[in-house]
Amino acid sequence: MKRLFLLPLLAIAISCGDTKDNPENKDFTTRFEKSGGTETPTYQEVIAFYKDLDTAYRSIKTYEVGTTDIGEPLTLVTFNPNRSFDSEFSNDMDVRRILINNGIHPGESDGIDATMMLMRDLAQGKIEAPENTWVSAIAIYNVGGALNRNSGTRTNQNGPKEYGFRGNAQNYDLNRDFIKRDTKNAAAFAEIYHMIEPDVFIDNHVSNGADYQYTLTHLFTQHNKLGGALGDYVHEEFQPMLEEDLKAKDWEITPYVNVFNSTPEKGFSQFMDYPRYSTGFTSLWNTIGLMVETHMLKPYKPRVEGTYELMKSILKITAENGTKIKEMREGAFNAFAKAETYPVQFALDTTKTTTLDFLGYEGKMQPSEVTGKERLKYDVNKPFTKKVTYYDYFKPTKEVTIPKAYVIPRGYRDIALILKANDIKFDQLKMDTTFVAQVYHIDTYETRKSPYEGHYLHYNTSLKTSEEEVTIPKGGYIVPTDQKGIRYILETLEPEATDSFFNWNYFDTILQQKEGFSPYVWEDKAQQFLETHPKIRIEFNLKKSLNSDFANNWYAQLDWIHKKSSSYEKAHLRYPIVRMLN
Repeated sequence: MKRLFLLPLLAIAISCGDTKDNPENKDFTTRFEKSGGTETPTYQEVIAFYKDLDTAYRSIKTYEVGTTDIGEPLTLVTFNPNRSFDSEFSNDMDVRRILINNGIHPGESDGIDATMMLMRDLAQGKIEAPENTWVSAIAIYNVGGALNRNSGTRTNQNGPKEYGFRGNAQNYDLNRDFIKRDTKNAAAFAEIYHMIEPDVFIDNHVSNGADYQYTLTHLFTQHNKLGGALGDYVHEEFQPMLEEDLKAKDWEITPYVNVFNSTPEKGFSQFMDYPRYSTGFTSLWNTIGLMVETHMLKPYKPRVEGTYELMKSILKITAENGTKIKEMREGAFNAFAKAETYPVQFALDTTKTTTLDFLGYEGKMQPSEVTGKERLKYDVNKPFTKKVTYYDYFKPTKEVTIPKAYVIPRGYRDIALILKANDIKFDQLKMDTTFVAQVYHIDTYETRKSPYEGHYLHYNTSLKTSEEEVTIPKGGYIVPTDQKGIRYILETLEPEATDSFFNWNYFDTILQQKEGFSPYVWEDKAQQFLETHPKIRIEFNLKKSLNSDFANNWYAQLDWIHKKSSSYEKAHLRYPIVRMLN
């Protein structure tokens, strides 16, 4: 996939290599700067800015990648002071790569403006180019939302004057779509991500939640979920380095304040970024992920300036620690390649905590003048610094044994195509193949009662496991786990994983029986079946004696017997993807 994509890119780079204009002929002052920090540019203005920057400076290059639900491509911008005729996406280049994502929620436009200034200042030399570090940015990810400008939907937010809308052209929240992949935006992002293979990923946002003194908060990918030495490195070294570097520039920062209608001093937990989210998705390839969450109630100007300074700090830290980051990521890939088990579910570990010196405001409950009920009110005239308990440790609650491979029947080609789009390698069976496999049956699951991003998401899924001789027809897909994408494979194909394809409704057809029985016909057959299967008859009578609801429900009794018989369809609740253990 990479080589096919890079051919036209290389041609563009060659054709434009000697046609750079005199930068002095262009005004690269942004709309944000011209407005005194109160406005953000339109989508068209952002793209025009980057194309002009591309024309003026050899270190800046723009690419159009894929398409989005509104029909426009994603615009990828790169800063590379060592640009040459060789592809800047080549794996032969020993550089640390940073990918910045902006406008996933276009009303949260801080990163859009901050990145425009960052790329310009890098190109103009106002920021020293980080050594052996390559910087890229998606100008605006949610193009459809950016084109849907308004001044009211960000109810909690203090500026800018106009901004985009959270939903994309199909009204999806794109920061829930990285695994389920309902949108063209998500497909284009995957193309960019796997082309770049970033070491560090930044996704720029604006927070909702409590009130406090900070303009900046950070949301690093959860370190226990990231796992191993890399997770420890992010938690114990990378994150503190960022906090210290920003503090030296008089920018205080705290972890994302994950509370709703409550005060932070009561303690709060780290946000668990499952693979549906951007940093959860990128962590599946051991990328160090960070969401920037500026505070919604702070004026727009310092929010953008803080995002700018944070990204500068990330560039500096990445450059200074490039060798360590490379070693940590390589070590993580090696560790997962050798692992025998993998955690697919986590829970908060309340036995371990971190204490924050938190800069907050006094908050209290008082009668509402609107509802007459209690409401939360912060007093910004009463700032405080308090010790606050931060719950930032999680523990695995469910692990699975890593199989040698998964085998996907040909009828589930849509799954194979998603895997392929995420650089997962597989082979197809040349003939019908019989082997002993580990087979899952869905035992229990729960389903959301209301729609969630176009789905009725399953959760609390549990399985029954057996070993069976199975025959997979010719054309089935064998997906080995011995590859760099092992975490993506496990997170999507293991039904009990939080963001598995099963939980996102890709296999709902197995949850419904396709064949049944007419009671008056099955009554006679059921009697014959029990007479010829005495052990099942004993089990049936015991169940009736112990379960009064069952004893009083004639249809449930007939259905129970039917499910014990050969008439019961094998596909019902049987997960079609099997595990090859040897």
